[in-house]
This record gives sequence, structure tokens and C-alpha cells, in this order.
Amino acid sequence: MKRKILITGGAGFIGSNVADAYLADGYEVVVVDDLSSGSLENLDSRVKFYQLNICSPALEEIFAREKPDVVNHHAAQISVPYSIENPINDAEINLKGFLNVLQCSVKYGVRKVILISSGGAIYGEAEEYPASENCPLNPLSIYAIHKLTSEYYVRFYQYQYNLTYTILRYANVYGPRQVAQSEAGVVSIFIEKLLHNQAPMLYAYPDEPEGMIRDYVYVKDVVRANVAALDKGDNDVFNIGTGQETTTSFLYRTIAWQLGTDLRPIPGPPRKGDLRRSLLDCSKAFKELGWSPLYTLDAGIRETIEFFKNKESLK
Repeated sequence: MKRKILITGGAGFIGSNVADAYLADGYEVVVVDDLSSGSLENLDSRVKFYQLNICSPALEEIFAREKPDVVNHHAAQISVPYSIENPINDAEINLKGFLNVLQCSVKYGVRKVILISSGGAIYGEAEEYPASENCPLNPLSIYAIHKLTSEYYVRFYQYQYNLTYTILRYANVYGPRQVAQSEAGVVSIFIEKLLHNQAPMLYAYPDEPEGMIRDYVYVKDVVRANVAALDKGDNDVFNIGTGQETTTSFLYRTIAWQLGTDLRPIPGPPRKGDLRRSLLDCSKAFKELGWSPLYTLDAGIRETIEFFKNKESLK
């Protein structure tokens, strides 16, 4: 009998790519998504889909009906500036929603929960660089605080109810299906703007005009980590990134070069919650999950540009 995996936020950018990989490996996939940022276009026809907010009491009915073996929790409010401006709403989704998922998981016999956390935010202005999983946690935004709190929640549920978990702390993920909105979608924002011959905003601190330093990891590599986490990494936490630092300016130049444009970006000030730098040490994932990134930035950007070009040609 095939194992059944329920993916919250599974119609979104990353979740839908994970769903495709699980289907390809022969799993039965159920998706719960309120479509606030996800799209039905992202879903394979074999996916069983429920349009629902994870905060809804009706979530229990889905768990009772489907009885999943594994829950992959991707549903989230992902914008750092939004979390600072709207902390209560961020808590509703990222805390209350996740607690609802955990309560249902315990009640209906879920074997394992894969929690998606944020390596790009949870360490703050890290004391070590690149940041390992043992680096002191210093969340400097509401979003990051709630992601850290979620990690404590799932650890409690393991201690109290013996619910197995794996936590994946993502770096800055990019790739096909990414939505060009909020700071989390900088790659898609740059690509879509340049495809329309429009100059995007490039945010930077005055003393660091090249922009913030980030660790950009391609979505297909992230998907492989989610596959590995099904049977490995029990009750542990792993950074999922590249360990390669990239400034926003370098990222922009890479995209502009591949698109053959010399359009200059518009300089802008940092936004609320913007970290100066973020870079992850992912050696633990290699040792214990057998995972490491395969895509270079050039290769990942190339595939992402092709996706957006094809999308434009269909309009």
C-alpha cells in the first residue's frame, strides 16, 4: 500500500514542486491550500486537493478522511516586512495554523511531520558565518520569531506525543513557479521586470551598495531534501542551502546577463527586517541526509528564466 503524504501549502511555489517529486516516487499526495498565493495550475491531476485555510476547524475533517502517514508543512505567511507590519495575522497563520496541523496529526496517527523553517531568517545577524545548525538563534523579525516558535512546538509534540519530525531550514529558494511578490521572490521579480523591459528596485544599505548577501538555493535541490527527509533525519534540524554567498547586485547581473539586457536597477533603501547577510553551512545535511545541492546559480537561473519565458509565451 502506497504511503499517503499531506502537503499544506502544496499548491504554492515550493510545495507544488515537492508534490510532483512525491508523486513521481509513487506516493499518494493530498494537498491543503487556501490559494492565497498558490495556484491550481501548479497541481498535477493525480493530487487530491482541498481548498482550505490551515487555521480552519474543518482541517480535522480532512485528516479524519485521509489519514495521512506524513505531513509536509509548507503553508506559511512568508514576507518578513509583512510580519512586522501585521504581527497578529502572521501569528494566526504561522503559529495557530501550525498548531492546528499538529493537533490533527496527533489525533489521526500521523507518523512524521516535516516542518519547513527559515535558515534565511532564524539566525538573524549570525554570530558565525556560514551559520551551522548549532549557531545561536537570534530572530530579528516577527516572521523569524514565529518560525523558531514553530520549531519549539514540534519538538514539544515529539516529547509529549512521540510525533516524529524533521525540520528543514531553507536558505533563499528560487525557481519555476515562484510568485513575483514580496522580498522572498527577488529572483522572479527581477526576471519578470526585465522580461518587460522594466527596471526593478535593488535594496541595499548605504554602506553596502552591492546589496544584502544571501544564500540562493534552487528549488529542485530543495525538493530532493524533502524526499530525503521522508525516511532520514528523524527528530533533527537541517540547513538546506548552498553555502555560497551572493550579493543582490551579483544576482541581478547574473539574470540581466542571461537575458541580454544592460538595464540598470533602481537603488532603494533596506526594508524592515532586512538582514545584511545570511549564509548557511549545510554539511550536516550531507552527512545525515545524504543531501547536497547540485545546481549552480547560473544553471538554476537559466532554468528559471526558461520557465518564465514559456509562461509569457502562453499569455
